[in-house]
Amino acid sequence: MLLLIPGPVQTRPEVRAAMAEDIAPWDLDFQRRYAWIRERVRDIAGGVAGVHATLPLQGAGHFVVEAAIRTFVPAGGRILIPHNGTYADRMIRLAREAGREPVVLDLPDTRGVRAEEITAALRADPSISHVGVVYSETGSGILNDPATVGAAARALGRRTIVDAVSAFGVLPFDLSAQPECDAVLFTSNKCLEGLPGIGFAVCPMERVRERAGLAGSWSFDLGDVLRTAERAGWGSFRFTPPVQALHAFGVALDFYEAEGGRKARLARYTENMRVLREGAIGLGLRPYLDEAHQGPIILTLHQPDSPGFGLQRFVDALKRRGVLISNFYNTPTPSIRIGCIGAVTPDDMRFAVSAMAGALDELGVGRRAA
Repeated sequence: MLLLIPGPVQTRPEVRAAMAEDIAPWDLDFQRRYAWIRERVRDIAGGVAGVHATLPLQGAGHFVVEAAIRTFVPAGGRILIPHNGTYADRMIRLAREAGREPVVLDLPDTRGVRAEEITAALRADPSISHVGVVYSETGSGILNDPATVGAAARALGRRTIVDAVSAFGVLPFDLSAQPECDAVLFTSNKCLEGLPGIGFAVCPMERVRERAGLAGSWSFDLGDVLRTAERAGWGSFRFTPPVQALHAFGVALDFYEAEGGRKARLARYTENMRVLREGAIGLGLRPYLDEAHQGPIILTLHQPDSPGFGLQRFVDALKRRGVLISNFYNTPTPSIRIGCIGAVTPDDMRFAVSAMAGALDELGVGRRAA
């Protein structure tokens, strides 16, 4: 089965096989490997040894996003969140339920936020301490540029939290060039092509130390994660870690390096997107985004206006042909979501386009109807 969703992604057999090993988290060999994972991830983020630290947390991306908000935004404090997709919705809720006050900057979900919009919102409200931005919005597929957002925030003395869950390891990011950034956040199961189970924050260590104990949650206190590492060693974990997922993530990082790192992986995903987008247009399907605003992570298409089309019926027809896509959408109007990331190639995308053609034929959706 070809898995084309924006996460969890399709993985290599070697990565999945690494999950089959029983591991003791205190074993010295595992601790050395885990410490290497933290260093490698810090380097991918553009972090500097002794200045920035990788702070892992068990669970989904939402867990580490909440942890960053709780750690860095003071209780009752205000965080500006550009709202142009589903994951901004979720950041807003996480902030609100953590006792922080989200200030929502409403935007269309068809383009990224602009520097002047950030600047205007921050100037209008000096009480805002942070901007929380979603780098890659997999609701529609648009990108918000964290460098642009960061420069606007830095100019006004504010800080940022970057949700890079579906961007990290592929889209450009350099923590050392963005001193206003308190945390860049991501997970093991997206563009680095590992398996689910771990969220990561890469943060300036001094900022984390300043905020230790202020999260209002022991589990979600990134300062406590850092304290444990500094006290017990960088191969240590506070609570029982997902050791098999971490081991598999290390294997995935080995493949990432062997492929050529960020630039090589971005090139593959970009070609995946090109093949899929052009093929979908050739089938009469209409992309949700203009090409100028299309990121390489996920393609969103308008659902065909045809009485024979139903999203679940289309998903089922594709699955019978060996392709699995999302059976839900996150846009205001009905859409189709197809991921371009994971251990997949442009030839896989050509196979997917062929399967889409067969599925549309089965549902009686012709090019004109689409």
